[in-house]
Amino acid sequence: MSRMTDRPERWTKSTVYADMWVDPDDDPRESAGVRAEGESATLREYLAGYRMTLRMKCEGLDAEQLARRSVPPSTMSLLGLVRHLAEVERGWRNWIGEGEPLPKLYGERDADFEHAVGEQAQVEAAYADLAREQAATDAALAAHPDPGERLGKDGISVRELLVHRIEEYARHCGHADLLRECVDGRVGQ
Repeated sequence: MSRMTDRPERWTKSTVYADMWVDPDDDPRESAGVRAEGESATLREYLAGYRMTLRMKCEGLDAEQLARRSVPPSTMSLLGLVRHLAEVERGWRNWIGEGEPLPKLYGERDADFEHAVGEQAQVEAAYADLAREQAATDAALAAHPDPGERLGKDGISVRELLVHRIEEYARHCGHADLLRECVDGRVGQ
């Protein structure tokens, strides 16, 4: 702990760049110079990178640390973010579907954050929910390869949905940077 505050000292796994999460050569998000070709592939690559970033922000923490609301008075926690993004993935399918909306995973509004508790079973369930919902939304969109195609009752384009998904993950990865640093001092990248 820092002498001046009750916050943990900042730390990183990086050995070359002290202000980075990991050294660039060790970053699993880097694809060794291979880049996606085309608009849809590029958008999906960025989405995959942010999804991986969220998982990296949660690595090495126990259930209590994942559920810790480390920026009071916010109810946000890393576990809450995982649950929230599972809920959001499900909600996006409601935008593109024509039928009855899928029910919420966690119940009432903000239950994804407010009911996140430091129990290993809940952590495992949250990761399973996120993987399942991501795969289902990915599969629903894979049936529509044209980024300009409009879907659902609101006529949202595939492109708009992909960009919105990237924005949602990117914003919450920023939150995850701050939450993680408050939990154990690990800096973001």
